[in-house]
Amino acid sequence: MRRARALLPALCAFAGVHCTHDDALAPRERDRLSAGTWGGDNAALIVTDSVAHLHIACTFGDIAGRIALEANGTFARDGTYQPRAFPVISGPPVPARFTGALRNGVLTISAVVNDTVTKTIRAYGPVALVLGATPRLGPCPICRVPTAAAPP
Repeated sequence: MRRARALLPALCAFAGVHCTHDDALAPRERDRLSAGTWGGDNAALIVTDSVAHLHIACTFGDIAGRIALEANGTFARDGTYQPRAFPVISGPPVPARFTGALRNGVLTISAVVNDTVTKTIRAYGPVALVLGATPRLGPCPICRVPTAAAPP
């Protein structure tokens, strides 16, 4: 724990956020990912009580419900993904598997997408996100606070 606290200022500076020891080491509520906006380079995650909405570059996906964390801070969830989202959404959302790990206030997340339209499997990420950090997405801003996510 001391080692994590010692590395925290450098990690926060690298992520471009201001954080303290307490808020960076406790970014979850009991056993689930904390609600709010998680930001990073070319990526963002909006977590609400009913859905999580992930952007990686100019693509996005949704995970229904809150994201439960295992005791070691990891998760794996099914959801949907929109690989053709910019500049105009094209085609339906496709099935995806989201995996992640929360370690010392940094969420690393990836999506493996089964693109049933092009009949390919593609991975997005991993990306590193910090709760409360401003997402840096370039030309592809977070498009919405999600209201629901359909099961794949």
